Amino acid sequence: MLRQEEWQLVDNTSPGYVGKRRNDLWAERDAKYGKGNWQTIWIVGGNYLEYEEACRLYEDAYFEYFRKRPELLEYLLEVASDVYDDDPSNVESGLDYSRRGDLRTHIQDIAIRNCVKRFGREFRGDKLIQIRDRIGAHPLSLALSPGQVPFHKAELISNPDNLAEIRRQAWWLPSSVEDFYQRGKRLVVRNKL
Repeated sequence: MLRQEEWQLVDNTSPGYVGKRRNDLWAERDAKYGKGNWQTIWIVGGNYLEYEEACRLYEDAYFEYFRKRPELLEYLLEVASDVYDDDPSNVESGLDYSRRGDLRTHIQDIAIRNCVKRFGREFRGDKLIQIRDRIGAHPLSLALSPGQVPFHKAELISNPDNLAEIRRQAWWLPSSVEDFYQRGKRLVVRNKL
């Protein structure tokens, strides 16, 4: 958890889905605030969570979903050799959220791999399956999309001031894992000493 006394919230808006614009946005923030003087956090229950902490909650939602839908986990393990988001090279991230991708952040594949491990299971299939909503060719792509999987603690989903704008641009369902992730994002800058 980020120490709130060391960081100041810029405002109560979320950038929402950034996708391929991520690196440009980071460069803009480096130019404006200075490298190391800003970061993206997630407001969860009044706390400032850092990226990997938000990812663990994201993963917990998948874990709870698999507990409620064990047939989906069984089917995934039966057909998949592994999973990825936007590029097959995503599998190189393994279980490590800090290996988020060069062009855009991918989390759902890492979360699913971590869940498989938490269940003490392994992929047994022979297909590399893309988990990317309607873009993926396999039915599990949509079924396990972060835009479809419900967030397990809806009361922790944040309400940024620009919620209406985020909802207009959303490709995900309300109260989904993606909804939690996108609505919780905020920009903080280091307090001046």
